Amino acid sequence: MPVNKKKKFNLIENSIKNVKFGKNVKIISPVNLYDCTIGDNVFIGPFVEIQKNVKIGKNSKIQSHTFICENTLIEDNVFIGHGVMFVNDRFKNGLRASQKNNKLENTVIGENVNIGSNSTILPVNICKNVTIGAASLVAKDINLKGIYYGVPAKKS
Repeated sequence: MPVNKKKKFNLIENSIKNVKFGKNVKIISPVNLYDCTIGDNVFIGPFVEIQKNVKIGKNSKIQSHTFICENTLIEDNVFIGHGVMFVNDRFKNGLRASQKNNKLENTVIGENVNIGSNSTILPVNICKNVTIGAASLVAKDINLKGIYYGVPAKKS
């Protein structure tokens, strides 16, 4: 890790650390991937961060500028559009998860789910065969297949 003594900052380069890769994975740099599992035939675009305890299922595609926070399970054949943000901390009682014993929450995305660009996914479970429209906010579990969109996302 380079240290600039004159400006007193550390420059941390993009990195891939402790990742379990399936076969035929394609990654476009720069990315930050660490302590996660990536299945077979997965595409990961540039400027993507995938944190620890994340599992990406086979044949999934993650477009650029997407952030997938820890404790997220993405099953097989999932498409995630550009700039999708996964959130694992609801800031209960106005406090971060690291304060007052709040815990980071889990997210599960079922098979054959499509998530449109610039959507935000809070800690939820989304069943298989769901499409989330662009710029939607998913704040509650989705238990019925279909198309959902809006803020908050509702079934069309």
